[in-house]
Amino acid sequence: MITPHHNRILDKAQIDQKLTRIAYEIYERNFKEQDIVLGGIQPNGYTLAGILAEKIAAISPIRVQLLSISVDKAYPLNMPVALQPEQAALEGKVVVVVDDVLNTGKTLAYTLNALLQHNLKKLEVATLVNRHHTLYPIAAAYTGYSLATTLREHVQVVLEGEEEYGAFLH
Repeated sequence: MITPHHNRILDKAQIDQKLTRIAYEIYERNFKEQDIVLGGIQPNGYTLAGILAEKIAAISPIRVQLLSISVDKAYPLNMPVALQPEQAALEGKVVVVVDDVLNTGKTLAYTLNALLQHNLKKLEVATLVNRHHTLYPIAAAYTGYSLATTLREHVQVVLEGEEEYGAFLH
């Protein structure tokens, strides 16, 4: 629930603009590929990956396969990272992992470990908001919005509803 104590840092139009730019960047860096995989970390990363897939399809001939990535963000060792579809053809593919906020890099580090079990051609990271508090050696190749925050501040991305849609700092 968004409250008056939340400061909107990105509205719906701004998020759309950032995602359009990221889609063009993904296309520019992978224009020789026939197809790529966008792996979205559930829940928001997967939603963003779906939006990016539509945008890439509108501007390029690249076929985009969506991959759902589920990971326990608080306790990543409690459950293995789940990829859906399980039989996704990742061998020799360019995979872009998509998440809403890059904070410490922990979620992405555990996700990358699961993806590295496949013989990928290239592995990149795209994030809507990068907070620059990484504790793990993770860097985003594609960033919508960079934001210097304190450790006590939190970024929340809401991708549904007209009033709440946006990215918020609290």
